[in-house]
This record gives sequence, C-alpha cells and structure tokens, in this order.
Amino acid sequence: MGRSSGFTFKQFHIAHDRCAMKVGTDGILLGAWAPVAGARRVLDIGAGSGLIALMLAQRSTNDCQIDAVELDKDAAAQARENIAASPWAHRVNLMESAIQEHRAAPYDLIVSNPPYFVAGQSFEDPARALARHTGSLDPHALLSACQRLLAPDGQVALVVPTPMAAEILCISSNYDLFESCYTAVITREGKEANRVLLRLCRGLNRCERGEIVIHSAAGGYSDRYIQLTHPFYLKM
Repeated sequence: MGRSSGFTFKQFHIAHDRCAMKVGTDGILLGAWAPVAGARRVLDIGAGSGLIALMLAQRSTNDCQIDAVELDKDAAAQARENIAASPWAHRVNLMESAIQEHRAAPYDLIVSNPPYFVAGQSFEDPARALARHTGSLDPHALLSACQRLLAPDGQVALVVPTPMAAEILCISSNYDLFESCYTAVITREGKEANRVLLRLCRGLNRCERGEIVIHSAAGGYSDRYIQLTHPFYLKM
C-alpha cells in the first residue's frame, strides 16, 4: 500500500477513492497476463482507475499507444489524474464515453475487466452498481464492440467469473471471435476456479488451457502468481 486512498506499485501509483471499483486481484491479473508483446494499439474497455492501462503501458514498448474508455465521470477523472502522474502519460489516452460510441480502430489488443453482476442485484452506491451490473455492458455489447474495433490479427483478453466465461464462449462465434486461451483462476489451492482469464481471436484455432493458483494451501502466494506480478507489487 502507498499514499492515501490508493495503491502504490513499483513504477506508478493508483488513487481510487473516487472509483466504484477499487484496485483488486482481477485487474492486476489481467494487466499482468494480457498478451501485449508486439501490440502497437491497445484498448482498455471500462478503464476504471486506469490500473490495467498503466500495467500494459509498463509492459509494452515505447511505440505502443493505449486508449482507455470509461463511462463513469468520477472514475474517468481519477484515471486521467493517475495517468498524468505516471511515466506513460504520453502513451495512454483516457476517453469518457460508452464503448458503443468509440470509433477509433483497429486495435491489436483489446482488454476488459467487464461488469458481471446480473441486473436486479442491489448496491447502495449507484456508481458501483453501474460498474458491476451487466446491464451497462452485457456480453453481447462487449463482443460486438470487440468485433468492430479489433484488428484482423488482434486479440481480446478478458478476466471474468467462470459462469460468464461459459456464456461468452456460447455466443462469441456469432461475432467471429473464438477461444484461443482459457486459464482458470483458483484463489486457493484445492478450491474450484471462480475466475477465468480468457483470450479470443478471429477464426478457429487451437485453445491453450491452463490454470493459475493465487494462494498455496499454506496461504502464501504461488510461484506462478509471483512470477506474473513481481514487476508490479512493491513487496513481491
């Protein structure tokens, strides 16, 4: 942890007190795992605090430009501040809009930690409800945006709950997007996976399957999780 109301990583700080969704394991995993090598244009859908966009900026080359789209006004303002204070302000562009209105294309990589609670689930905080209800960006809307904005050889990288991964894979072929990597995320050794790191691309292809265990049975971080996240965590 670092300065007030936020999280300090090795090369940047994320303030998130005005964001409905705080820095969490899902976003950190996606930012560390997404296949950024070779990408020249990247899009982060639902940028929140700007965490994932800045992680990808740290991992990518200096000629990689990253667009981050965020609908919530307060989160977008705070993401802009986080980006401006980072070493990559010249490479990350934050836009406050719905992804349905975004027209820049094509992108080599599209990433998203999308909303996943079903409509009807209640939150006291309306911003948190918007950030996490699928009504604001359901799988069809997300995949439609990816189909429209993805380069022919581009990739989509998502972190989603296991049931949502199954739903996405049931409909993704309708958008010419097919599973190329399915990595189950297990919070603690011996438990069932409750998240999936999912990669999609155009055209049928062979799918890589694997898993990431975050905590060993003894409670410490696994070697695989440490390998992924040590460029970011201060004490990893």
